[in-house]
Amino acid sequence: MCYNEVGDTMTEFIEILKYILLGIIQGVTEIFPVSSSGHLTIFSRLLSIDLSTLTIFLMITNTGSFLALLYFFKRDVGQLIKGTWRYLVYKEETSKDDFIYVIKLIIAIIPIGIFGLLFEHYLPNDLLTVGFALILTSALLFYVYKQRDIQWKNELTWKNALVIGAFQMFAVFPGISRSGITVTGGLVQKIELKKVLRFSFLSYIIISVPVSVLGLYRAFTATEDMNYVGYALAFVMSFVFSLVSVRFLYHYVKVKNLIYFSIYCLLVGIFAIILHF
Repeated sequence: MCYNEVGDTMTEFIEILKYILLGIIQGVTEIFPVSSSGHLTIFSRLLSIDLSTLTIFLMITNTGSFLALLYFFKRDVGQLIKGTWRYLVYKEETSKDDFIYVIKLIIAIIPIGIFGLLFEHYLPNDLLTVGFALILTSALLFYVYKQRDIQWKNELTWKNALVIGAFQMFAVFPGISRSGITVTGGLVQKIELKKVLRFSFLSYIIISVPVSVLGLYRAFTATEDMNYVGYALAFVMSFVFSLVSVRFLYHYVKVKNLIYFSIYCLLVGIFAIILHF
C-alpha cells in the first residue's frame, strides 16, 4: 500500500471516529440537562466540523435518541395510545385519564412547535450565545436544587402542563437544555422529579414525530456527501447512549443531584465563551 493510500485510509478512519464521538455526545446530552445543541456546537468547533452541512447526520442521530426514548417508555406510550383510543371510540370512562394526559402533552409541545417554526432561522448558533445559554441553564438548575427540601406534589394539572410548555419553548435556543428547561418548569411548580421527567420525555417523543418527518424531508432535499459507515455508527451510538442515559437519569438522579449538572453547565458555558474568543 502506497503512502497516499495509507493517508487516505487514516483520514477516513479519523472522520468515522468524529462521527462516532458526535453520536455519543448527542445520545448523552439529549437526555441529561446539559444541552445537546450546545455540546454539538462546541465539539463541531473542536473537531473542525461544519454542522450546517450535516443535515442528514443530525436527523439520523436525533432519530437515534428518539427511538431510545420510545423504547424506554414503550409501555407508557402503548398505554396512552390504547387508553386514548378506548376513550374516544368506546367512551370508556376508565381510560379518560390517559386521554387527558395526552392532551396535556400536546398542550406542552405547542409553544415550542410554534416558536421553533417561526424563529429557527433567526436564532444565533455561535459559541458566545451557547456559552451564555449554558450558564443560564446552570442558574436554573441551581435554583431548583435550592428547593430540594420542599414538599413535592404528584398531580400534574392543566396549569402545570401549560407552564412546562412555556418553559420548553425556550429550548429552541442553542445551549438551553430541553430536558433541563422542562424539568425546571415542573420543579418550580413543586411537581415530583420522576413525574416531570416522564412528562418531559413523553412530550419529546410526541414532538419528535413531526420533527423527524420534517428532518426526513430536508434530508432528501439536502446535497450532502454521506459517510455511510460513520453515519450508521453514529446512529447506533446515539441510540445506545440515549438509552443508557435515560435509564440512569430516570432511576437514580434526584433533585439534590442537580447541583452537579449545574456546575457542569457553568464550566462548559465558560469554556464555550473562552473558545469563542
